[in-house]
Amino acid sequence: MKQFLKSAAAPVLTIVLLAACGNAGEKKGSSTDSTASPAAHNHEAMQGSEVTAASVQLKDDKLNAVYQHYVHLTQALIKGEAKEARLAGNAIETGATAVKGGEAIKAAAAKITATSDIEEQRAAYSTLSNEFILLVKKAGMNNGELYVDFCPMALNDKGGYWLSNNKAIQNPYFGEKMMTCGEVKETIQ
Repeated sequence: MKQFLKSAAAPVLTIVLLAACGNAGEKKGSSTDSTASPAAHNHEAMQGSEVTAASVQLKDDKLNAVYQHYVHLTQALIKGEAKEARLAGNAIETGATAVKGGEAIKAAAAKITATSDIEEQRAAYSTLSNEFILLVKKAGMNNGELYVDFCPMALNDKGGYWLSNNKAIQNPYFGEKMMTCGEVKETIQ
């Protein structure tokens, strides 16, 4: 009987998690083709993020340079690549020294660089993202727009924000587990 309950609980838990998230990425108008695999959609969305990142330009050149590494970090976390996240974290840590008010970003990036545990990196990413969003809002945009995304289930249901250059949700807190969990909360222009 216990074995039956354990095996029945897994699908129910999955349904509850998906319902709690609401698949907000699909509701927000992301284009999905039911015949294509999720991996194909993720690959296309990631390619779009890299192209769009080049078209986004912040008014603060030093912060703009750090932003390029932030995109790299976000993509590494989406893909679950701890080694790439460490590389991007190191670049952010270095670049943040030149950014006025970048001390908190530098400290969070140092935590990402110091660990190879993807979940610890994601926790530090939350702090880094919160601080980075504040600096981007303060600096303003020269070109393009950024989206402040939010996943209510990140960090044990505390929630987590991140910046994206694409309206389609790609969740760096869960990656493949729940790629589209989250929603756009704000647009920075």
